[in-house]
Amino acid sequence: MRVVAFLWLSVWLVHGEHLESDQVVSVPEGWLHDGRVAPLEEVELTFALKQQNVDRLKERLELVSDPDSQQYGKFLTLEEVSSLVRPSQLTEKVVKTWLQSHGVTLCHTVLTRDFLQCSMTVQVAEALLPGTEFHRYRRDGQILVRSSSQYSVHDDVSQHLDFVGGVLRFPPKGKEISKSWVGSKQSAKGIHLGVTPATLRTRYNLTATDVGTAANNSQAVAQFLEQFYHPADLAEFMSLFARGFKHLTEVERVVGTQGGGKAGLEASLDVEYIMSTGANISTWVFTNPGRHESQEPFLQWMLLLSNMSAIPWVHTISYGDDEDSLSAAYMNRINNEFMKAGVRGISMLFASGDSGAGCWHKTKEENVFRPSFPASSPYVTTVGGTSFKNPFKVSYEVTDYISGGGFSNVFAMPDYQVSAVNAFLKGKQSLPPQSYFNTSGRAYPDMAALSDNYWVVTNLVPIPWVSGTSASTPVVGGILSLINDHRFLKGLPSLGFLNPRLYKLRGTGLFDVTEGCHLSCLDDKVEGQGFCAAPAWDPVTGWGTPNYPVLLAALVKG
Repeated sequence: MRVVAFLWLSVWLVHGEHLESDQVVSVPEGWLHDGRVAPLEEVELTFALKQQNVDRLKERLELVSDPDSQQYGKFLTLEEVSSLVRPSQLTEKVVKTWLQSHGVTLCHTVLTRDFLQCSMTVQVAEALLPGTEFHRYRRDGQILVRSSSQYSVHDDVSQHLDFVGGVLRFPPKGKEISKSWVGSKQSAKGIHLGVTPATLRTRYNLTATDVGTAANNSQAVAQFLEQFYHPADLAEFMSLFARGFKHLTEVERVVGTQGGGKAGLEASLDVEYIMSTGANISTWVFTNPGRHESQEPFLQWMLLLSNMSAIPWVHTISYGDDEDSLSAAYMNRINNEFMKAGVRGISMLFASGDSGAGCWHKTKEENVFRPSFPASSPYVTTVGGTSFKNPFKVSYEVTDYISGGGFSNVFAMPDYQVSAVNAFLKGKQSLPPQSYFNTSGRAYPDMAALSDNYWVVTNLVPIPWVSGTSASTPVVGGILSLINDHRFLKGLPSLGFLNPRLYKLRGTGLFDVTEGCHLSCLDDKVEGQGFCAAPAWDPVTGWGTPNYPVLLAALVKG
């Protein structure tokens, strides 16, 4: 039997193919090498099996998201999505045979059967994926196991897999979202009271009666990078800042494991503002520190969505990484997961990031803007940020200079936004040199909200001046949840993937932001300036910020 097993193993190792040859394989700044992992230590890897009918999935998403389609709002159940995309029997058989030939039997799948999570020793993982060499890395108390080199899989298996998770990617560093007032704001000396739920309700025209009442409504935030919220912080925040309107003081459900220790500012911000904007609506928190040190928390969250038949209708996520640090295979597969959510009627909102247009130093002589993913995905709604023009009162809004935005270098511009983006590119405003960005790429953000000087309660301490698109995203999420509430009460389906409808509205229900520019490369060609706001859509604030009653009237129709 040993001879047969050895011969079988040798067959798999004759030829290999890199599934993610463009994945950056380097240790990001801040991670310290902590030695080679012992051969008998266990790792957990995630195998993304090739899906069927991805073109049909995309077609279905376009139909159910287009208000002019007869299929609009006719969403699929998770079981129906599974029937459409689950891998072929051949794919499942080939991958499982390959794993079993290496003695890997401890695996779990999801309802859609397109992911396998398997535990194995490092010795087996390195034999399974030739080229790998697993090492341990540390950062700020976090421990991670990753390969220091590319992996390959046998040619016969490669056509059945998109990628293997838990091998190469390092999580992005958590954002420093508390930004004490800088630049021109220093003259304020902290006198301004800052943004609270009451401020947001005044600016976006929500009244005390604009709260959820539909029993079947729900919303969620997802947390990664060791971010946890504390129930006591939420209760204290609501008692201090959410007076005058009906609201909940407790999260309905936590999916995952809440870590101990201090609450994270990001998690506190997300939970407190989606629950005070989308007030009185059942709220879930997806929190994923990872059950094993080698897991990818963002990928873990995607797997959860493929394994739960009933999940909230609106998800807001303040998470992103540089496009150029991720493989195309990985990003394309994550896009498929977003499409799976969209055809189920789920709205996915991502923060556009806090680095403006970003800057990638490709060579000593060449700089280009640096788009962020998943903000650049064509299948999510991306939220940028704004500031009050007058920081001492509820005035009109201008661009927040940190607001992420730009053009994808990986994904083509989707049809729903071609007209709006081309109008911007042909407009009267000055543009950065075209060598800095891809004019034919997916452009983002899609809309925006205030992202500057929020009050947050974390570890029972009220903290001012918290800023970032991590703030604007849950606010927009809460507003969309309120609109879903009205739709449900009228017997209508959820909004689902919003972008096709949003771009057909052409700014209806949104305050147009036309002033201000965001950050980019500090060089002599662009001098730190990226794109600038303009009438209608722009790659800084999208279509603008919510004017709730008008947006509600536009979106509550069938």
